[in-house]
Amino acid sequence: MFPVPVPKLLPNTAAYESVPMVKPTGFREYDARWLFEQEINLMGVQALGVGIGTLAHRLGVRPDIVVGHDFRGYSAAIKYALIAGLMAAGMRVKDIGLALSPMAYFGQFALDCDCVAMVTASHNDNGWTGVKMGANRPMTFGPEEMGALRDIVLSGQGRMRAGGAYEFVPGFAERYLDDLLTGKSVRRKLKVVAACGNGTAGAFAPQMLQRLGVDVVPLDVELDHTFPNYNPNPEDMKMLHAMADKVRATGADVGLGFDGDGDRCGVVDNEGEEIFADKIGVMLARDLGKVHPGAQFVVDVKSTGLYATDPVLQELGVRTDYWKTGHSYIKRRVNELGALAGFEKSGHFFFNTPIGRGYDDGLQTAIAVIEMLDRNPGRSMAELYRAVPKTFGSPTMSASCADEIKYQVVDDAIAVFQAMFAAGQRPDGHAIRGLNTVNGVRCTLDDGSWCLVRASSNKPEIVVVVESPVSKERLHQMFALVDGVLRRRPEVGAYNQTL
Repeated sequence: MFPVPVPKLLPNTAAYESVPMVKPTGFREYDARWLFEQEINLMGVQALGVGIGTLAHRLGVRPDIVVGHDFRGYSAAIKYALIAGLMAAGMRVKDIGLALSPMAYFGQFALDCDCVAMVTASHNDNGWTGVKMGANRPMTFGPEEMGALRDIVLSGQGRMRAGGAYEFVPGFAERYLDDLLTGKSVRRKLKVVAACGNGTAGAFAPQMLQRLGVDVVPLDVELDHTFPNYNPNPEDMKMLHAMADKVRATGADVGLGFDGDGDRCGVVDNEGEEIFADKIGVMLARDLGKVHPGAQFVVDVKSTGLYATDPVLQELGVRTDYWKTGHSYIKRRVNELGALAGFEKSGHFFFNTPIGRGYDDGLQTAIAVIEMLDRNPGRSMAELYRAVPKTFGSPTMSASCADEIKYQVVDDAIAVFQAMFAAGQRPDGHAIRGLNTVNGVRCTLDDGSWCLVRASSNKPEIVVVVESPVSKERLHQMFALVDGVLRRRPEVGAYNQTL
């Protein structure tokens, strides 16, 4: 048995070097995230590895696991601590080295491994670390598995086993890129800005785009784990603005931005207009719906209402299911419904058979966007965007709120909106048309305007999104509505960005 972890230790002490530290709140709904050295130490990471191995054996899967790490100053050390724990629990590790998360997911198929553990904090600020993991390709862990893993690790139930092994897999990145580009070619001459925010994608995305046959304009592709310009997060306005400036300066046809572990892609059109990922999803659904009429799609509750109202999608017979936010949730829902693709407002896109294998891959998303342009040789990205009905939408806004209280705050907000609905209240003179409580609460009014409040699964934050098909004024009114509900709780802090 591995020692039972404790939730808090002081660094630079004997205990810190002798006892595993794991803060319980690091176990999220569908992956794990901690502030390294403050919330987890290397022995805590070992305990996590033992826990993953123990859970894999309980689930009855083969103990073969793909492991990779992103480009942060401490990620390699964390990966090797994780590997030590995995091997101690009898797991046969295949280490693909520096990698993107989708590269690790691809490894489950290419290397015939049931399990995956990718060391990454994605786009989180420096200091964060985490693990994305799964034991049933292409799905990653959801709340049930994460709860079981948490209980194993925190109670010291991790079991040591014989049979652990280690193998380093050289040249795996080339294998991944070869697979992505099989049968792909671009006839249209395109100039593409590739923005990587100095994150891991800088080692792979520009090369992939060059091999695809487009003219690549690099932007912050040099790997630098201090993230000197902005966090590699294509949902963040700083990164989108930098992409827009580069597109305008170079006359590029499109700007594509990748997050820290390469499983998300953001888009800026040829006029420098930032296009939120949910609108890109609508454009791709229109494009793919022509190739696959009547296709099923899955989108998260943060996404635009256009998936339900766009006349082109309705004419194509496209069906869309609004589901829980989170790569694990959407991935599973795509698999359950046999959907062609799943789209998240955060930029996680999941392409299923016959396009992909069902996991989220920012590089594959980039290919899909370029293929959409290639199939529309007489139209620019801006023209394709203008063809989508106009709505006024917010970025994904986050208000600080402690992990220990955020779910209670959201439950209270759900109760408030349900009471308003039951009482027939008319916010700003509009009836509430419906509430979607599959993930927080999404309140839709009779003019199509809506607001969403949910707890972040990765950070101590409350997430807010608003949209109106009517006007900016209605957008601000919807924000005032949801913000007024949240401000009933003093634990809710300032937003990271506003309208």
